[in-house]
Amino acid sequence: MDFLMGFVADVLSVPAVLVGLVALLGLLFQKKPASDVISGTLKSILGFVILSGGANMLVGALDYMGPLLETGFGIRGVVPNNEAVVAIAQQTLGTQTALIMVFGLLANLLFARITPFKYIFLTGHHTFYMAAMLSAVLGTAGLDGWLLVLVGSLILGGLMVLMPALASPYMDLVTGGAGVALGHFGTFGYWLSGTIGKLVGDREDSLEKYQFPKGLQFFRESVISTSLVMFIIFLIASLAAGNAATTELSGGQNMLVFSLLQAITFAGGVAVVLYGVRMIINEIVPAFKGFSDLIVPDSKPALDCPITFPYAPTSVLVGFIVSFLGGVVSMIIMGLVGLPVIVPGLIPHFFVGGTAGVFGNATGGKRGAIAGAFVNGILISFGAAFLLPTLGALGFANTTFGDSDFQVIGIIVGGVGNAFKGSAFAIAGVLLLILAAVLIIGTVTHRGSKEGKKAA
Repeated sequence: MDFLMGFVADVLSVPAVLVGLVALLGLLFQKKPASDVISGTLKSILGFVILSGGANMLVGALDYMGPLLETGFGIRGVVPNNEAVVAIAQQTLGTQTALIMVFGLLANLLFARITPFKYIFLTGHHTFYMAAMLSAVLGTAGLDGWLLVLVGSLILGGLMVLMPALASPYMDLVTGGAGVALGHFGTFGYWLSGTIGKLVGDREDSLEKYQFPKGLQFFRESVISTSLVMFIIFLIASLAAGNAATTELSGGQNMLVFSLLQAITFAGGVAVVLYGVRMIINEIVPAFKGFSDLIVPDSKPALDCPITFPYAPTSVLVGFIVSFLGGVVSMIIMGLVGLPVIVPGLIPHFFVGGTAGVFGNATGGKRGAIAGAFVNGILISFGAAFLLPTLGALGFANTTFGDSDFQVIGIIVGGVGNAFKGSAFAIAGVLLLILAAVLIIGTVTHRGSKEGKKAA
């Protein structure tokens, strides 16, 4: 049983395989010719493999940045890392995580079928991470066995339709109605960024419209501008760390050469991600029609956050930098007020902060991108700090989740667990009542909104 569940969890936690399966089923349901089925399935998988390869290039370059900043600026504290928390959780909660993930996927289909939130969450690794987080915090709250799996699965399935629904109005602005939704558990931050953008800026004043002087037109190419900006950042970090530390980290490379190569590697990763995203959209949206028509009519695939990057590449870079600055400001405040110090993690600030920049720009132009991404940086920093006590009970005190949905949901579940400590069924009942209330309120609000639009 453990072997089977582990196999299923491994398959479904790989986005390329999960999306490939959906594309395959969709094309088969539409009775496409064998050549189209093979081509569409393989291209969908290839798109995600390409995207993952680009993401690994980005992460590889950013992994050098952390030690440079730590050495050069004396930064010490807890670095949020989703993968680290999940790896620790699997040592004791592997079976529970796998069961929550599998039944959570089924709950996603159920909720998409019976509610107006017609989203199929296809970001497999984030589904796996949320299952691990839920198994940890529910276990800390006092649940175990079948009750833990039942509550965790229903919460996971609910989040898999609610989060794409929360982002949907802003996602339509970002993509111009491309037919895809956002399936990434940083949605609270994206929604907040889009909301702030509406309040502070004008979406017509988009960062993507700005024209550089004739001699600087090459900056309009996102790969070139990203390379130059990241070269400056790497060079500053290397100079702060000193030649000896940089030489040791780089394996003997000259500081300038090392900074340039890492900057270009990072920019190359961005280019690869964008290419992979375009391939995924071109294949998965038509293929998904057959799958959705059969199981959940009128549904949308909810995909990982880099799906937004091609629509506003300048906003991604600005969002990353500004979100990181928000993290730095938060780190200083935490040190002053006695909270656990959260060191800004470059990976969450790039992917989550960059996406927040895209959302803020879509609703408020350049002011929205800057303000939204900065607030997102503060949100995921303080959220990580407040989540620590909940995870600390299981020995996770040296790391925490870096994306807002994990933090918000973990804090809520942990709070309910503390309020009803010692009564597993009371905790389960309260959590399921909260989920039911959110789904009912969301359903009523959604239908009212649709009727209002028809009347208008």
